[in-house]
Amino acid sequence: MKLSDKINTVKGVGESRAKAFNSLGVETVGDLLRYYPRAYEDWSSILPISQCPIGENVCIKARVMFPVKNERIRGGMLIAKVPVTDGEAVISLTFFNNKYLPSMLKEGEEYLFHGKITLGKYNSKEMLSPAFLKSSEQTAIKPIYSQNSKITSKNIEKTVKTVLSNIDPISEYLPGYILERYGLISLDSAIRQIHFPDNDIMLQKARDRHIFDELFILQLSMSTLKNHNSKAATENILKADYSNEFFALLPFEATNAQKKAVKDASKDMMSGRQMNRLLQGDVGSGKTAVAASLAYNAAKSNMQSALMAPTEVLANQHYDTFLSLFKDSDISCAILTGSTKAKEKSLIKERLKTGEIDLIIGTHALIQDDVIFKNLGLVITDEQHRFGVKQRTGLCSKGFNPHVYVMSATPIPRTLALMVFGDLDISVLDELPPGRQEIKTYCVPSSKREDMFNFIKAHLDEGKQAYIVCPLVEKSELIEGLVDVEAYYEKAQSVYFKDYTLGFLHGKMSPKEKDNIMGKFKNGEIQLLISTVVIEVGVDVPNAVIMVVENAERFGLSQLHQLRGRVGRGKDKSYCILVTDSKSEISQSRMKIMCSTTDGFKIADEDLKLRGPGDFFGTRQHGLPKLRIADIMTDTRILLLTQQLASELLKEDAKFEKEENVKIGKMVQRRIKSLNENTANTI
Repeated sequence: MKLSDKINTVKGVGESRAKAFNSLGVETVGDLLRYYPRAYEDWSSILPISQCPIGENVCIKARVMFPVKNERIRGGMLIAKVPVTDGEAVISLTFFNNKYLPSMLKEGEEYLFHGKITLGKYNSKEMLSPAFLKSSEQTAIKPIYSQNSKITSKNIEKTVKTVLSNIDPISEYLPGYILERYGLISLDSAIRQIHFPDNDIMLQKARDRHIFDELFILQLSMSTLKNHNSKAATENILKADYSNEFFALLPFEATNAQKKAVKDASKDMMSGRQMNRLLQGDVGSGKTAVAASLAYNAAKSNMQSALMAPTEVLANQHYDTFLSLFKDSDISCAILTGSTKAKEKSLIKERLKTGEIDLIIGTHALIQDDVIFKNLGLVITDEQHRFGVKQRTGLCSKGFNPHVYVMSATPIPRTLALMVFGDLDISVLDELPPGRQEIKTYCVPSSKREDMFNFIKAHLDEGKQAYIVCPLVEKSELIEGLVDVEAYYEKAQSVYFKDYTLGFLHGKMSPKEKDNIMGKFKNGEIQLLISTVVIEVGVDVPNAVIMVVENAERFGLSQLHQLRGRVGRGKDKSYCILVTDSKSEISQSRMKIMCSTTDGFKIADEDLKLRGPGDFFGTRQHGLPKLRIADIMTDTRILLLTQQLASELLKEDAKFEKEENVKIGKMVQRRIKSLNENTANTI
């Protein structure tokens, strides 16, 4: 039997069982062996009944005292109460709806029972629905697998046993010096011990080996992708760094972080290799000025630049900003979106083709077939995770290996950034430009809502604007205690804010409807905007000074920080009000963090600690690689070791040509393929 064999070739796995395995993502024998247990039961440590602690899962060895009988109770349920003894004490076991139980448990025979000890009548010990084995089948540590309605953990365990009894020894791919250097057990041993460990020590050794493998191959794959992406870009070489010339045109002093980010990117663009760089910056940190400086540099070197934004409103905002930044220069700027009139579109496309336009800003309209550049040298994407792969690559294909610059306003802890953007070099803007207003953040209970409304009205009366964010769109989604946009808007318009102009916005609206509402809010036609998190990353409205988040406990810290960043963008003092009635320790901790700091990177670190990487973004679209067994929060030590080893190996043998590295190279190619397909790694 081989790892590549289909699961239906395993003895005992028919067509129906194979489909059940397929529903878990298990197609081959290799997939099955990488379907790791989610937990383990320790059957090796047997306790006397008298010493079993209440509320704990334990294993006992006991003899069935009487014949087992099922009784039918109300509702047709079957119940069996089985007294068992270890020779010194007696405990009652209760089983539900198992019609085969009388034939499975025989009077006078000895079994192992594993389950939680509870207190029954008269303070006597009981076990409800324990797992059991004949004492002759005693096992050390029993694996528990994630199951579904089609297949049970017990079925999976049985099939894994069959496979491990029949499979050829699993060949090693790591050279001996790596195994010795890090004290790793063999791959064959690690596969067997992860499913059926001899003891806790071997289980830990098996886990360490699999975690090491997963993170090591991932680091190599990300670095290899980065190297592949850094293609020769001889037609797009920056002649010089003109950023000081550009910054001198600005009415403000660039921060040191902005200057460093431009310097790093310019160095990439002068290297003769294609730049692939991420600019991470907190809300309001000045990413646009950095992008403008690079577009200025590109234009001075006879290259065109393109900036793609996820929405028309954001594209228009960028266009206005770039026009302002370039007003004292000779850089020509244009905008192309779905709403651009046909005659104007035709003119813009002609000017792009002849090279008259230095910088084009737009939405997905930029990737249309008839959009042709004379010399596209720099592609900038804003909030890249909001674009599909086709859109991103489509724009790059319009030039000869143009430099790629990705901007993100979502602060990501460095550990996580290595996973999400491991194929990009990273620049960070970690200081805010002068003039950004501090945002005062407060946490209040819903009982203070009327006072909060009066506070908002006082600012609306001064000509300011405000946001209120709700977690739900409509009543049909309503979960008890949660606020929905439509009901909130109706009540606010008819009761609390009837003398003001209100609007509402949510993700179920069409892009055109959303752009229309946001346009009205930006222009001041709407005073109070009630919305879902659809405005989390969006238009810049300097006149908006209050952000209210209802049911704030429902949002992650990073999301709350993004919402807060919608205000404080003008010259006026701004406020964020978090409304929650939650008394949970985690909720209270989150609110305390939000009220104590406005540093997005500190908040991101805390968010990662509280929620873990799986929930950090709340969506798979951000490209977080799937990890089968590693956890970058708890396995940081191994992550750092594998990063160092991957770096050393690639310096010596980037193409995996040495005999000892050939198998590693094959593993890396498989992982790269799975990253491109957004699938989990395979053996």
